[in-house]
Amino acid sequence: MNTTGRIAGNGTTGPVVDDPAVHAEVSAAFARYEAALSAGDHAVLNESFWASPATVRFGIADHQQGIDELRAWRATQGPLDGRATQNTRITTFGTDTAVVTTLFHYPGRPVVGRQSQTWVRMPAGWRIVSAHVSEISTEID
Repeated sequence: MNTTGRIAGNGTTGPVVDDPAVHAEVSAAFARYEAALSAGDHAVLNESFWASPATVRFGIADHQQGIDELRAWRATQGPLDGRATQNTRITTFGTDTAVVTTLFHYPGRPVVGRQSQTWVRMPAGWRIVSAHVSEISTEID
């Protein structure tokens, strides 16, 4: 077992948490996803999700069950100009699972967006298997 990260649980069992190499991989995948959101790059956005009927995305006023619903919904969405993230946290568990949370906002909008994603390493690379997006009416501190 790789011991360069923190050990989960009681310190003697469980996956390594926040292995630096795994953390860097997920950070790069997340940055690619965020850049694609801003640019409206549907190909990268669709590729970022697990191509499975089990994929789930809960949006602000929408939800998709399965990759086909997600791709159909994504095709109707444009670029997210001005989107800025803050307080992004990436926690990795072992070499194949990560949770990413972030806050986001847009200039001139008095809401804070909250996003959480579960990423899993698949044969084709890191993919989002579950995502949740919500907004609250307040300013980011």
